[in-house]
Amino acid sequence: MKVPTENVVLDVGQKGKIGGEEYTVVAIIVKRYGNNIFWREYYLKDSKGNDAFLSESDGHWVFLIPMHPDDFKGKNSKLPTYLGRTYRWYENSQCSVEAAAGFFEEHVDFSLATYKEYVNGTRMISQEKTSKKSQYFYGVHISKHDVKKAFKIAHMPYYTGVGIVQPYYFDIKQAINIFCIAALLICLFQLYVYTSRTNETVFAQTINFTDVRDKEMVSSSFTLSGGSAPLKVNAFSGVDNSWANIQLSLVNEKTNEIIYTSKDIEQYHGYEDGESWSEGSQSEDFNLCGVSSGQYHFLISAEKDGSLPAFSGLMSPDSKVTLSRDKSGIIEITDLLSGQTTSFTDGKILEKDTSEVARLTKTSFGTQKLDSLISAEAPKLTTDPISSNTYVQLKATWLPVSFWNFGFIIFIMAALFIAMWIGKHFFNVNKWKNSSNSPYSAS
Repeated sequence: MKVPTENVVLDVGQKGKIGGEEYTVVAIIVKRYGNNIFWREYYLKDSKGNDAFLSESDGHWVFLIPMHPDDFKGKNSKLPTYLGRTYRWYENSQCSVEAAAGFFEEHVDFSLATYKEYVNGTRMISQEKTSKKSQYFYGVHISKHDVKKAFKIAHMPYYTGVGIVQPYYFDIKQAINIFCIAALLICLFQLYVYTSRTNETVFAQTINFTDVRDKEMVSSSFTLSGGSAPLKVNAFSGVDNSWANIQLSLVNEKTNEIIYTSKDIEQYHGYEDGESWSEGSQSEDFNLCGVSSGQYHFLISAEKDGSLPAFSGLMSPDSKVTLSRDKSGIIEITDLLSGQTTSFTDGKILEKDTSEVARLTKTSFGTQKLDSLISAEAPKLTTDPISSNTYVQLKATWLPVSFWNFGFIIFIMAALFIAMWIGKHFFNVNKWKNSSNSPYSAS
């Protein structure tokens, strides 16, 4: 006889435990269906001499034991029963012995044998009929990892396709239980978070731009109690054809963790081609998401378009010099006699300067305090409306607990369950595609 070699992973005499019972491999048979379809059957015996079998095809394993034919009711029906379960006829196949090795209690029958298989999930009934006798076997799926562990096999044959009694990748009933328990725990946690906190305004303050120019303001502390939730911040500034920017840092006083954000406030309007237009707003809202309970304070800085009112043409009483200032605070002095112009960073720098043009300016205006003079005269000369925007108002509100994450998680679990359910359908369709008695339509 031809010796089995291809994809044979067990040896005659090898021992292994399945279901707590030790079995010995006593024989190996390779069977052929058609011209090029093969599967392997390993004959096993336990310590009491009882027979069992391991069948492997395309890497899928089935553990079988002999059964009494009378226990399989309605053998001629397409839906017979065994131990209270109904089995569906899968297919008939004719095969012959290709190779064999080991110890056999009777002569190996090389004649053509007919197999008739019935399936219920991960269980099957197999009828083997030859010219001499007819036998029935009860089989259950066994994973290749269990076989590998039982017999300490180094390498297992790769599996392809879907096995006749292969289980679906996920246990649908178990998944339902897990999802339901998870959803219940999420609902209870959400209920606790919702009922354990109050919604209130925790911070409100008006900040002058001059107070936070080139520095940060530290706000007073405030306490957030209850479950994590968004902290809504409203920022208002009287922008008019201009912009303002607020930089805000939320500091957890216990952990020193900082959440930083920045927001622009812009409002522009005008009249063009006979129509008026406007865009932006003087008020902006934004959220700091997922803020947990604790003691907090803000670090605040802000700036605006044209921090100082711009002007030009401030002439000295003796008509020798003129002063101008742009929005960034740069001061320009023009000597009307020579026509030369000199720039200074701001009024205080000009006051301290000892150059000839600085002395001329102080003499012409009759004062050493040029910065105070400029601050007093600038509002009279400027036509820039931004000069009236001097502050920003901030208001922080501890919002209700967000249900967005809660709803998103529930939606994801529902979507996963639906995907698993649909996947199981296509898995079963693929399992039964080689059957002439498939419960699934060909379409």
